[in-house]
Amino acid sequence: MTGPPAATAAVRAAVRRCIADVEEPLAAAVSGGADSLALAAALAFERPGSFAFVVDHGLQEGSTQVAARAAEQCRSLGMEAHVLSGSSGSSGICTGDDRGRSAKILSSGRGPEAAARTLRYRLLEVAAAERAIPVVLLGHTQDDQAETVLLGLARGSGARALSGMAATRGVFRRPLLGLSRDITAKACAEAGLVPWSDPHNDDPRFSRVRVRSRVLPVLERELGPGVAEALARTARQLREDADALDALTPLLKDHVAVEELAALPAALRARALKAWAERLTGRALTAVHVDALRALVEDWHGQGPVHLPGGVSIRRTEGSLSAYDG
Repeated sequence: MTGPPAATAAVRAAVRRCIADVEEPLAAAVSGGADSLALAAALAFERPGSFAFVVDHGLQEGSTQVAARAAEQCRSLGMEAHVLSGSSGSSGICTGDDRGRSAKILSSGRGPEAAARTLRYRLLEVAAAERAIPVVLLGHTQDDQAETVLLGLARGSGARALSGMAATRGVFRRPLLGLSRDITAKACAEAGLVPWSDPHNDDPRFSRVRVRSRVLPVLERELGPGVAEALARTARQLREDADALDALTPLLKDHVAVEELAALPAALRARALKAWAERLTGRALTAVHVDALRALVEDWHGQGPVHLPGGVSIRRTEGSLSAYDG
């Protein structure tokens, strides 16, 4: 008996390994692109009765039609498909809270990519919770992982950022991180699915698009094939290292003794300061902020306070670091 075509078999195998420990029906997050459609087709085959969640951000003209088409293709696979909208809430019932949360996220000033991503994850989490779905699968591929690592390198990020996207985080799992984008496109063709081509994926205003269309092709041409795979492999290795270091990092109290910090290895000191300051500010900090905090310990010469996002400042007085507003 002949098995499925190669690309279809590869996607199904990746999904099968990812969900082997879960018995309940699951969900796939579907944009309508090739990666998520291939993921949905594999999940529908491996776990009949599963769901498809299609997020409509409402940020592009015709997005409602794109979402409806993606949902219809998922239903043709035998899935129960739901369109989640930032304006209508996950159940299709528009509430003031839903509108307020979505508007706040999309107008947060963090950039359209980051804002849309935050909203998407929030809608997926709510939809899964409403239906008691334990796992939502995301369609990120090896190519997406490579792009994430390169962006982190360009921004001077640390090991945590360079470790890329986690295979599992909360309710979300990414079974396709070991597969290329070419494989998911072939799997869609083998299944007779017609993916949507997001115009944002070709818009050079977005840094990720420039990495995808310009940087990675140059690296492949100059260094040889396999760059994306090597970057994804590096991400896996760095994630293991970062997890180990995070587990060794102490949780700092409100007032931190400089002597205590100075006794830590540099890698743990940086992590401890970053986690402490992010807990105080409720904001993500850059390497510039962390370096300034480290200088209060490692290069103390009477300098003034370090001003952080969120209106919080850190100063060194009488051998300890403490936070205050201002």
